[in-house]
Amino acid sequence: MTTERWAVAALRVFLVLLFGILLVFQFMSVPGQFAHMAQESPGSAHLRWPLTALFGFWILCVQVVVVATWKLLTLVREDRIFSDAALVWVDAIVGAVGAAWAVLLGVSVLVGLGADDPGPVLVVVLATTGVTVLGLLMVVMRALLRRATELRTDMEAVI
Repeated sequence: MTTERWAVAALRVFLVLLFGILLVFQFMSVPGQFAHMAQESPGSAHLRWPLTALFGFWILCVQVVVVATWKLLTLVREDRIFSDAALVWVDAIVGAVGAAWAVLLGVSVLVGLGADDPGPVLVVVLATTGVTVLGLLMVVMRALLRRATELRTDMEAVI
């Protein structure tokens, strides 16, 4: 088995594991955490459902990335990664990262305007910067995939 096949197989195992963990967080841990927060700190109880929805949305965005990555791995295995079908799944990843980034940017503004401690602001700025880098990296990777797909199509037309 080649290194690529081992890497694809291992990545699939970890994608399944990640998706399962995300489901636990989405339906048990996050709602439970914010329910507990509402009980322990009644002054913040009004944030329970907005925070649950916010984190649920971000988890959903990660799940979209996991599913799209799985589909891209299938195209790699079938040696069809340089096709228009791959671009659809890369676009799904870019869209999910973009949606998560837009919401995170809004949260950054809200946290920045209401903060009296620099700690939470720095954490949100770090997260926003990280997601920005990831999103821009995916845009560059999409452009590279598009070029490689065009080159492969041109090469097949010549042959």
